[in-house]
Amino acid sequence: MATNPVALADLQRSFVGVIDRVNPAVVQISTPQGLGSGVVFDHNGDIVTNAHVLAGGGSLQVTDSSGHAYGATVVAMFKPDDVAVVHAQHAQLTSASFGDSRRLRVGDIVLAIGNPLGLRSSVTEGIVSALGRTVDEPNGVVLPDAIQTSAPINPGNSGGALVDLNGDVVGIPTLAATDPELGGSAAPGIGFAVPSSVVADIASQIVNNGRVTNSHRAFLGVDLASGLATGVVVVSVQHAGPAARAGIVPGDVIVSINGQPVTSPSAVAEVLATLSPGETVTVGITTPNGEHATVKVRLGQYPGSGG
Repeated sequence: MATNPVALADLQRSFVGVIDRVNPAVVQISTPQGLGSGVVFDHNGDIVTNAHVLAGGGSLQVTDSSGHAYGATVVAMFKPDDVAVVHAQHAQLTSASFGDSRRLRVGDIVLAIGNPLGLRSSVTEGIVSALGRTVDEPNGVVLPDAIQTSAPINPGNSGGALVDLNGDVVGIPTLAATDPELGGSAAPGIGFAVPSSVVADIASQIVNNGRVTNSHRAFLGVDLASGLATGVVVVSVQHAGPAARAGIVPGDVIVSINGQPVTSPSAVAEVLATLSPGETVTVGITTPNGEHATVKVRLGQYPGSGG
């Protein structure tokens, strides 16, 4: 198939223009545990990143694309969506433009800009491979609406910018898929990003309120443990929470939600990630004395977080 040199030149200029526009808004975040990336959210020095980039705590340093370094502090983290905001003191930073990830289509060209392996201001290119993926992170977080992209995502890209050809941030690269056949190494061409619609909403709440006040995530109100092939053991129940109001008690074993079998805490989290606060679900349980029961639970909202 013949290629059009003019079209290729236009595409190349588009890439260069996007990088020139977005690169100043992408920073490197240094913690005692390692390096990650962040995107400047506003002109006040607020920077959005992944919560897992900040895991372990300790002092933070933010370095912009020109090499200027600033001290930074955590404003708040919301781990269920793997989103956090840090604030760089006395920083002069360029903010990014956040687009509407709900307008993305499979096949859209995207660029990932970040600091993989400490290589500041690196860029990779790919397409949107799929939308609405439910993805389990190694730390137990379940992302219900992730963007899948073929743009390579490497260690240090987390928290950076996934941008479209308008130069708008449409997602925050978060993790690469791993392949057991490669010994747990990253699977080429399969990366995931938190959509900008989620990132902008959670970050705005944190910036404006210091915490998340409306998580939009369903909440059952139980602590769970695995160990049984037939279900998940309820270790504790939040006082006056959704499960408690339905009569679920510690020692019960949850075997299904809306008829879907669950055999691990992550399986429960995956089901809840597809549901909304206020929905009523059917929960199948086995009581400590071996009786089987079905209860109706009206789901609550996952509590907001200020730290």
